Amino acid sequence: MRNLSILALTVLFMFSISLSSVMAYSNDPGPEKLNNGFHHELKAVAKNTWRFFKDNTDPVTHLPLDEIRLGPDKSRAERTSPTNIAMYLMSVVSAEELGFIDHEQAVNRVRDTLNTIEDMKKWHGFLYNWYNTEDASLKKDWGQFISTVDNGWYASGLIVVRQAYPEIEKSASRLLESMDFSLLYNAKVGQMFGGYDVAKGQDSGYTFGMFNTEPRVASYIAIGKGDVPPEHWWKMFRTFPPEWAQQQRPEGITRTYHGVEVYEGHYTYKGIKYVPSWGGSMFETLMPTLVLKEQKLAKNGLGLNDARQVKVQMAYAKEKGYAAWGISPAATPTGYAAFGVPMAGTFKQGYKENGTIAPYASLLALEFARRDVRDNLKELKSLGAYGKYGF
Repeated sequence: MRNLSILALTVLFMFSISLSSVMAYSNDPGPEKLNNGFHHELKAVAKNTWRFFKDNTDPVTHLPLDEIRLGPDKSRAERTSPTNIAMYLMSVVSAEELGFIDHEQAVNRVRDTLNTIEDMKKWHGFLYNWYNTEDASLKKDWGQFISTVDNGWYASGLIVVRQAYPEIEKSASRLLESMDFSLLYNAKVGQMFGGYDVAKGQDSGYTFGMFNTEPRVASYIAIGKGDVPPEHWWKMFRTFPPEWAQQQRPEGITRTYHGVEVYEGHYTYKGIKYVPSWGGSMFETLMPTLVLKEQKLAKNGLGLNDARQVKVQMAYAKEKGYAAWGISPAATPTGYAAFGVPMAGTFKQGYKENGTIAPYASLLALEFARRDVRDNLKELKSLGAYGKYGF
C-alpha cells in the first residue's frame, strides 16, 4: 500500500498528457485566491456543516446518519452507507484541521468508528450498501448489494484517515487491504461492475463505462492497490465513438495507451470544450476532487475538464435565466432524485433538469471558480438555502 499514491498518480499524469491535445484552448486563468472575508464565511459554513456530523452520529456505534429532514415532518433516517461513513471520516479530519475539535477528539472519533466497522458484516472486506446506525446491523430489508462506487469512497476515507493519523494506520490499512476490487472487475470489457448482489450471488450485470464520473475514485484506488490492471483506466469512454447515439457528435482523435485504443473525444457548448459525464451533474465530475488533486497533477486533462464542466454549469444557468447555478443529484421534499445539465452529460435521456439547484455543487467548484462560487453562495443564502447545518 505504500506504493498506492505513486501508482495512481502515474495514471493521472498519463491522462493529463492524453487529453491535452484535444482540450487545450485559450489560457484558462488559475483559481482566484480567497480574500479574508470569504475565507471567514467559508469557515462559518464549514463549522455549521460539521455540526450535522456532531449532532447526527450515533453515540454507541459512532456511525453517521444518512439524512435528517428539517421540514414540518421532522425525521431522522437512522441508516448509513459506505459513502456516509467515508464522508464522516473525512469530515473528522477536516474538523481538526479547521480547529473545531482537537487532535485527541479526532483520533478517538475515528478509532471508535473503525472499531465498529471491524465487527460489521462485510463481503470480502467490502461494506454492504445499508446498515442500521443504532446497532451497526445489516439493513436486510434494503437488500444485500455491494456497491463499487460507494466502496470506492469507503476506501478513500480509510486512506485519508490513515494518512492523517499514524495512531490508527494499522487498523485502517487492515480494513483497506481486505478489500479486493478484482472481485468487482469485469475483465472482459475492462470496466468495474456497478456492484455485486450477495443475496442473488451475481454481479450487477452492468459496468461503469463512462470515465468522467464519480466511480473513477474506485478505479483509481483499485489500480493503485494492484487489484486491477492499469489498462482499466483506458477502457472507459471519454465520449462514445462519433457514430454512436449520444447527446452530441463528439470531435477528437484516437491514441493508444497500454495497448488500448482510446478515442479522446470532447463535446462543445457555448464555445467550451469538455469531456461529458454520464448524466451531466456536478457531482459526477467534481466529487472525486475531494480526494484526487486533479487540477495540480493533471492540469491539462482531468483538472482542465473539471474547470470546463463548472463553466458549462454556469453558462447553462445563465441561458435558462436561473438565479443560481449548480445542478446535481440531491434530496427532495419527497425523497432523492438525480439532476443534471443535459449537454454536460452523454445521454439525451440522462438525469432530468427541472431547475433544482444543489448548494453542495457550487462548494465542490471552489477550487476552480472561487469568485463565482462566492457570488453563488450569496445568492443561495438570499433564496433561503442556508440554516443550522449550513447549506
